[in-house]
Amino acid sequence: MKFAALSVAIALSGGCVSYNASQPSSPIDSVVKADLKADVAVGETITGQSSVNVLFGIFKFGGDSEFADGVEYGGSTGGGLGGALDPVSAVKSAAAYKAVKSSGADLIIAPRYEVSEQSYVVFKKVSVTVKGNKGNIRSIR
Repeated sequence: MKFAALSVAIALSGGCVSYNASQPSSPIDSVVKADLKADVAVGETITGQSSVNVLFGIFKFGGDSEFADGVEYGGSTGGGLGGALDPVSAVKSAAAYKAVKSSGADLIIAPRYEVSEQSYVVFKKVSVTVKGNKGNIRSIR
């Protein structure tokens, strides 16, 4: 009986214990450098336009479904969630895609983005027009 009481007392007085061992570390920072030079032919002015509707600042509807990838456009609202909290960068990406695709360009030289936001209480419309020059890569050496 004493053993059972002692076991219960030890079990009740003990608790969960977690240990955290710190290990100093530093982030891995690497730089890739390539001495490549591209010969780019600069052409005429190209333009692209896209817009999206946003409900409650979260739900996007009525926008495009094709986007330029691999470029950080940055928007006015910040955030992540796949562009749900940042509709500006998604609309910039769609406008850039349309400009490049419709002109047959490889890239946009000196892009300039015109952003228009019409904001109401629970609804917002974001429109972007991109203008720049057509760029086609002739060679990379």
